[in-house]
Amino acid sequence: MYDVLIIGGGAAGMSCALVLGSAKSKPFAEDKHIGIVMHQRTSHLQSALFNNVLGLTPGTLGSDILESGRAQLEHLYPHVDLIENEKVSSIIKSSDHFVITTNKSVYTSKVVVITVGYTKLLTIKGLENYIEPHPRANLEKERIWLKNDDHLVDHGLYVAGTLAGWRSQFAIASGSGAQVATDILTLWNNGKHTKIHDKL
Repeated sequence: MYDVLIIGGGAAGMSCALVLGSAKSKPFAEDKHIGIVMHQRTSHLQSALFNNVLGLTPGTLGSDILESGRAQLEHLYPHVDLIENEKVSSIIKSSDHFVITTNKSVYTSKVVVITVGYTKLLTIKGLENYIEPHPRANLEKERIWLKNDDHLVDHGLYVAGTLAGWRSQFAIASGSGAQVATDILTLWNNGKHTKIHDKL
């Protein structure tokens, strides 16, 4: 049983995993089981080039960020399970948890964060009732979002990044993932507003 399972290894998903992973030393997070399904094949980062993002060297490739993000998670936060080469086919809510089925395995988690892209080709069963036209994308592109209230779709079910209704900008997607992570940390910390910073 995971305490949180993140679906999608793009900007929002890895940002969420990094912030959650960095809280390991906190008493309210030390025993939490965190996982991320690192499906990256359809991430918009695969073809991205960055010249306008604070902190990134101009000319940085999105494909390099996908590689370095995975390495960062593995090196700094090895307690976060990286689930490779699996694609989620369904997310079904049970009484107090979710059952997540992939092409290879079945997982259970108390909290699920969806961070996959916002194309109309979303094929994850169990999410159909939440899908609506994207509020911040051109209609002709037929983008979608999971209807949510400040990233919360349903009890225990979060969405981050473009699928949460945000525009397709790297910094926005990353920030959205970090926001969801701090909301989950706040939940774990009995409702006390929580953020995690590394300091010199």
